[in-house]
Amino acid sequence: MDLIKKIGVVGSGTMGAGIVQLMVQNGYAAVMFDIDQVTVDKAKVGIESKLERLVEKKKISTAEMNLAKELLESTTDLTRFKDCQLVIEAVPEKLEIKRSIFQQLEEICSVETILATNTSSLSITEISGTVQHPNRVAGFHFFNPAPVMPLVEVVQGLKTSPETIESLVQFAMKINKNPVVCKDTPGFIVNRVARPFYNEALRIMNDQVASVDQIDRIMKKAGNFKMGPFELQDLIGIDINFATTKSVHASFYGESRFRPHYYQERMVQSGNLGRKTKGGFFSYE
Repeated sequence: MDLIKKIGVVGSGTMGAGIVQLMVQNGYAAVMFDIDQVTVDKAKVGIESKLERLVEKKKISTAEMNLAKELLESTTDLTRFKDCQLVIEAVPEKLEIKRSIFQQLEEICSVETILATNTSSLSITEISGTVQHPNRVAGFHFFNPAPVMPLVEVVQGLKTSPETIESLVQFAMKINKNPVVCKDTPGFIVNRVARPFYNEALRIMNDQVASVDQIDRIMKKAGNFKMGPFELQDLIGIDINFATTKSVHASFYGESRFRPHYYQERMVQSGNLGRKTKGGFFSYE
């Protein structure tokens, strides 16, 4: 893992930008890609602003902030990843988009470059199905916010080599994360466990057994959760949460315990997606 000096991140959304921030804070050069300059520039400014706030909170020094900013690059050109030893894809959960990205990366990057996906629920085996060297493709699933949450799922597809998995495990520990290795099953570990956390809360609310406020308060006070199921959906993005639930449900061939709730779909249809739209189950004006 000492050979990893530069990391490429495809996608500058909440998760992509969080992963980039994590890398530069840990002393690694990171290149952040997105399809248009306005989007990627906005994400870079956001990362720099968060680094400045960490200095204000005395969590990092000014020197550490300046170094992190120097290590941060942004681009709209995927060929800038040609000298990266690790590339992490963090784009929307659409199989065809991810497959296309990995096909492009395989033509650009060295054969030794590890190609990782931050997917939360799609099959690693299926994502890597069209690349020539699937042995170097693995899941590397961070949780939001990536710079803070300690857990990382390292997911082994059917053709992922043990060496790739071990390299990602060692690298995760170098960036101060707690890696857990899992097989390529629907939802992996966390999202499989989390589906009832969200779905049952939605059913309880819809049946008018308890309100959104009450459910979250009970889970935090009595259940000792950091966040309730509705507050957490707002943080993640209700659209992302709904897409993950649909993916897990479909991957388990319609197993009823993973069935999405229609109310979550209505929230997505209304455009109330959580914090990023200033309103979801709670208001963030």
